[in-house]
Amino acid sequence: MNWEHHEAEVLIIGAGAAGLRTAIELAQRGVEPLVVGKRAHGDAHTVMAAGGINAALGTRDEEDHWTLHAADTLREGHFVNQPQALELLTRLAPERVLELAAWGCPFERTEDGELEQRFFGAHTFRRTCFVGDETGKAILETLVKRADELDVPRQEYLMITEIVVGGGQALGAVGWEGSTGRPVAVSASAVVVAAGGCTGLYRRNSSRAGENTGDAMGLAWRAGAEMRDMEFVQFHPTGMVAPEQMAGELVTEAVRGEGGRLYNAEGERFMRDYAPEEMELAPRDVVARAIARELDEGRGTDKGGVYLDISHRDEEYIAHRLPDMYARFGRLGVDIAEEPMEVAPTAHYAMGGVKVDFATGATSVEGLYAVGEATGGLHGANRLGGNSLSETLVFGQLTGAHLAQWVAGRQTPVMQDEDIRRRLERWGRYSRQHGQHSPGRLVQRLQTLLELRAGIVRHGEGLELGLEELAELRRDADDLRVHTTPGSKYFQQVCNLEFMLDTAEMILWSAKRRRESRGAHFREDHRDSETNWRKSIVCRRREEGGLELITQDVGEPSEEVRRAIERGNGR
Repeated sequence: MNWEHHEAEVLIIGAGAAGLRTAIELAQRGVEPLVVGKRAHGDAHTVMAAGGINAALGTRDEEDHWTLHAADTLREGHFVNQPQALELLTRLAPERVLELAAWGCPFERTEDGELEQRFFGAHTFRRTCFVGDETGKAILETLVKRADELDVPRQEYLMITEIVVGGGQALGAVGWEGSTGRPVAVSASAVVVAAGGCTGLYRRNSSRAGENTGDAMGLAWRAGAEMRDMEFVQFHPTGMVAPEQMAGELVTEAVRGEGGRLYNAEGERFMRDYAPEEMELAPRDVVARAIARELDEGRGTDKGGVYLDISHRDEEYIAHRLPDMYARFGRLGVDIAEEPMEVAPTAHYAMGGVKVDFATGATSVEGLYAVGEATGGLHGANRLGGNSLSETLVFGQLTGAHLAQWVAGRQTPVMQDEDIRRRLERWGRYSRQHGQHSPGRLVQRLQTLLELRAGIVRHGEGLELGLEELAELRRDADDLRVHTTPGSKYFQQVCNLEFMLDTAEMILWSAKRRRESRGAHFREDHRDSETNWRKSIVCRRREEGGLELITQDVGEPSEEVRRAIERGNGR
């Protein structure tokens, strides 16, 4: 087996905002990283983050402050956020957003030339900066341009299948080129996992096909890293319901931020019954469960949704502030300036992920780092809308700054040929197998399993059944029918299946262990939040295989943030 062998001071797996901001920081400090992604350059899941990015700039509400942003984040996370993480995020977000604007990101401006800010759900003040409803796309384009200016090396269409660890340290990774099927090995002093989340494990989700399939969690987990908060999966209240091929696609929170109203099929503005003060701008978990209840009790549309209406706004305003929504529904024959959209909850964001030291991005494995949605602990039990894009910039910069010092003077370890060959042969065997089960069908079964057993509403018995069904899926996955070229999209689906099975197991076990309801994790058999569960569940890999769960206290926020909460300045 012949393979290409590259060396890099830092290998970054994932070419979205988190990976690129890490790479930019390294390059600015004189370190040459290699950024790899399994899609084309500039085509990362970041483009799907539509509504905005948070920073307590105070351009619309002068009384806003980073401590108030932290208080909102902590309350929305139901007090199981990692305090160090959320305070770093809220302190540093203004600097990172202003930096991005200086690099040319075309944020909406006020009449005075300041960055415009809109409301998002569960925020006390207007602190969400935006570019219409295509904020993620604009941010990614800005980061790509900056990385290109710095000549950051990159490789497109490369599917990383395994991180190589030797002597307790990450040594690099192996994978396959999608265009040629050629195997690739990259030796590196440090490896950064920035490959997104895992909501593609659900049947209805807001991710594009083949994205957010648990790659980051699976890669880090098999390398020996610990995971945390895997039970917390956010269901965005508003995903499309039709046509079928677009079901689950995100209808941005910006619609509600700009005044969108929710109605059931009987014409009732039902959020009055669930959150009369906040209405449509209540926390995402509250709105998602409210919609689910309306559907379960028969007040949904024939297509299985509710109505989201922005038609009371002027058409010119809608077209300017919500250009993507206006155009997308227009192509389907729905004029949102005249009629409502049909929406239903969709799996949208994983609060859980790799356990890291947020100040550095370091995992429990030396030389292995993680950043962005790949990590767990920042958002607690429910993510505050608009914080995900802030997270990519803040922690990408911090991780890059730390790594620039960490790799200084280090000699890049070179992986041994035998280690590379053994790992490539293990994955290469998937290109020719004559079993009974199609990988695609197993992925669909897994997505349906999680939707049913670990969805918006959960139950202990259902979670137990889910684990039994997952064990059966694992047995079937040992008997695959595959005939493909390594690196192809079909081959990627086979690789994704392995990552998805590992990640699904951690979600199910963690959800079973947390016998309470908190944020996005709602147990029908344990409806209340328990004080003694104000902690994180951590997944560890046993040496003999399998996983073990431990609980860890999350710590207390700083005195400044506690004062902000006590003053009632949180939500």
